[in-house]
Amino acid sequence: MTTPAQPPAEEVVQPDERVVRRAVAGAAMGNAVEWFDYAIYGYLATNIGANFFPSADPTTTTMLTFAGIAIPFALRPLGGIVLGPLGDKFGRRKVLSLTILFMSGATFLIGLVPSHATIGLGAPLLLILLRLIQGFSTGGEYGGAATFIAEYAPDKRRGFYGAFLEFGTLGGFVLGAALATVFQLSLDDAAMNSWGWRIPFLLAAPLGFVGFYLRNKLEDTPAFRKLAHGEIQKVPFGEMLAENWRQILNLIGIVVLLNVADYLVLTYMQTYLTKVVGISDAEANLSMIGIMLVMMLLIAPVGSLSDRIGRKPVLLASAIGYLLLSWPAYALINMKSVLPVVAGIAILCLLLLLILGVIGSTFPAMFPTKNRYSGMSIGYSVSTAVFGGTAPIVVTKLIAVTGDNIVPAYYIMAAAVIAILPIVLIPETARLSISHATEVPGTKAKAAAATS
Repeated sequence: MTTPAQPPAEEVVQPDERVVRRAVAGAAMGNAVEWFDYAIYGYLATNIGANFFPSADPTTTTMLTFAGIAIPFALRPLGGIVLGPLGDKFGRRKVLSLTILFMSGATFLIGLVPSHATIGLGAPLLLILLRLIQGFSTGGEYGGAATFIAEYAPDKRRGFYGAFLEFGTLGGFVLGAALATVFQLSLDDAAMNSWGWRIPFLLAAPLGFVGFYLRNKLEDTPAFRKLAHGEIQKVPFGEMLAENWRQILNLIGIVVLLNVADYLVLTYMQTYLTKVVGISDAEANLSMIGIMLVMMLLIAPVGSLSDRIGRKPVLLASAIGYLLLSWPAYALINMKSVLPVVAGIAILCLLLLLILGVIGSTFPAMFPTKNRYSGMSIGYSVSTAVFGGTAPIVVTKLIAVTGDNIVPAYYIMAAAVIAILPIVLIPETARLSISHATEVPGTKAKAAAATS
């Protein structure tokens, strides 16, 4: 018995390099907006705490402020569950155009929320509400952006182009950190607490509109257009999980290390340097900005390296490096002199660079096209919700309880242990087409039986 013939697949021509660059820029802009928000929130944590979480206890204020980062992560999995399947059904571009508007709009509105002194409890509640909106939208942002770049990029250069997703992460973070530093150096404490901290949040609106414009001007990815023309089918949520649970679990394991390192080394480091180590705001900010600028210069070469030697060796080097070098790095940072501090941060950032340079090309290739957006968004957002946004608040509490300033090193080392096994288990996809990098188990056999 034969099945009805599918309509012929659309002849989708690989776009030229100019179109690919525009697609990469549009996808990376969303990551830039997301991490611009994390940067200004983290670097202006003292001002945000004073405005929204006033307390006589500095540790309590710090923990409540970083709860503003951790709490929205509770909605990330819901965002992944809702927005991921929509991206697989209606297209990557349409959903990504919405997520960047929600993210940038919520960040902009945070800059307009009155302080605790003005409206009392309503101030922190409005702040948390807006950050919950961000959490929901970012649940569908990263998986879609990574999918968008991977499906546009030529297979032989997917590592190179995929690295620009995290170039957007670093670029957004550097821009946010630089703006926060400029205002901190230019304004006195009274002006910063009154109105200066608000300006970087308000600047998220034009960044979001630029990203929306770039995304909305493009066609959807070649892989999705081909699928939508000839092979698209409704994949029930349960069936998607049943077919992809191994890939999702492996993704969660790797993302544990990615996000613990990301949020402790980038978002939390400025607060760690100032509140725990005792370095001035300006010194901490300038050290981090300088190192991240170097990371931006090196991230595309790391992606290109993975095109030649594979993604897995690079990921393993990072995980093993974090396991062995995190303690020495934090020991250097706690020496408090400029050179040891910079050296310690540089070690942590270099190891993070190895992850950031390859995940944009690694993660999408773990899933088949029909549910790539769903699988990536769900696995990434669940792991980020549990281990990423919570890392700063957990570490702050552990340092306060134990009195041990090296706690962040132990936390990263534990995450590295978790990540090593899934890195070993995932297939190497560096030299495979994104359309065939991952076949759902049994799919070929079912197809053969159906046509026999």
